[in-house]
Amino acid sequence: MNLALVFEQGDWVLIGVFLALLLMSSLTWYLILVKSIWLRRVRGANRGFVQRFWDAADMQAAAGVAAADAVSPLARLAQSGIAGLEHFSGRLPSRIGDRAGLDEFLVRTLRNTMNREASHSSSGMTLLASVGSTAPFVGLFGTVWGIYHALVEISRAGSASMEMVAGPLGEALVATAAGLAAAIPAVLAYNAFNRANRVLAEELDGFAHDLHAFLTTGACVMPANCALVAQRPEPITGAA
Repeated sequence: MNLALVFEQGDWVLIGVFLALLLMSSLTWYLILVKSIWLRRVRGANRGFVQRFWDAADMQAAAGVAAADAVSPLARLAQSGIAGLEHFSGRLPSRIGDRAGLDEFLVRTLRNTMNREASHSSSGMTLLASVGSTAPFVGLFGTVWGIYHALVEISRAGSASMEMVAGPLGEALVATAAGLAAAIPAVLAYNAFNRANRVLAEELDGFAHDLHAFLTTGACVMPANCALVAQRPEPITGAA
């Protein structure tokens, strides 16, 4: 069967079903391509950044390493932690957000950055889940509609023949296949990206623990911070 006949001779319902499935499939493969490239870049950037950050000679050099990396989420986490430490030394006690201690202030700063990175990494996941769950039913609707037209043709002719029902039934089966073709890649991609996002969240959490411990016990971004850390009665090992 020539699928072009669906758009030439089919009614607006069947054409709408195929256009909707085509749109779902196009968006799915676009997201798969874009997120796959992004995840590959992020993984490489994270590995390189962690090595360069902890190999830095001092905190000033580490801050420069974080500022120079525009890809790694860990670099943005480090930038927010260092900026939070600098802001804490010049905080205004009149603000509620600045009345917490250094430990709580850094925890809040790192947690907010981790939430932003998690939100960014999960972009597109809702679309993949929606396509994976609805595309089979859209295809099934096209199937039911095609069978309905086949039955109408039979009732008009008063007899059933293969030549009469082959076209509508073929369109119905193709609609089912199109729905599955759109749903299966979306479901597989959703599961794969969901696992990749969990791995990235674990990397962020582990680096946040290490960064928090370092900033509260050994950071020396500026002289005022060195004096501030030196006044702490005991080291803090917890993290956001």
